[in-house]
Amino acid sequence: MVANSFIRLVEVTKRFGNRIVVDRVSLDVAEGEVLALLGASGCGKTTLLRLIAGLETPEEGEIWIAGERVAARGHNLLPPRARSIGFVFQDLALWPHLTVEGNLDFVLTSARMKKLERQDRINEVLSLVHALPFASRYPAELSGGEQQRAAIARAIVGRPQLLLLDEPMSSLDSDLKAALSRELATLQEALKITTVYVTHNREEAAALAHRVVSMNGGNVEHR
Repeated sequence: MVANSFIRLVEVTKRFGNRIVVDRVSLDVAEGEVLALLGASGCGKTTLLRLIAGLETPEEGEIWIAGERVAARGHNLLPPRARSIGFVFQDLALWPHLTVEGNLDFVLTSARMKKLERQDRINEVLSLVHALPFASRYPAELSGGEQQRAAIARAIVGRPQLLLLDEPMSSLDSDLKAALSRELATLQEALKITTVYVTHNREEAAALAHRVVSMNGGNVEHR
């Protein structure tokens, strides 16, 4: 058990058909901690992120975020939009019909933020992730590194309490991955958002995380 837990999973299980993908996982993540989930493809890492985000529902167990029980025994008690989570998907999932700035503006408009406040927040976040030079471009016009910066900007523009990243750098070459890893570490230090980072790369996990948890066959191997 971790003191001042921000995320708590208690005996969480998820099945797809007859296959157990997450098997009775119990895990605590402290407030402000950067936790890496390390493991091979298919070991349950992404499903665990989606359970925390509310995009999947556990058949068994409980999930707590910031002291509130958000899922229990087959029911999501708090919908994804109410969990104050920023999510960077493995394929980044930028909205292709919107510019980078438009992707961020959509998030803030959905949160009913006033237009002037939205623009100030967007400029602040784009500057923070070094994305201002391509703010008016569409996702298809961006390089891989630029798309990653845009996806991170969209994830944090709403000032979430929790950031979930699903192998966001898996498609980048080694030099760009190293540079963006350093930038992401600097960003996390500045924002101090509780973060869960999924990767299959041990060096990447060690460079970015305060703590590394291994997963295998749906189980947490050590905490």
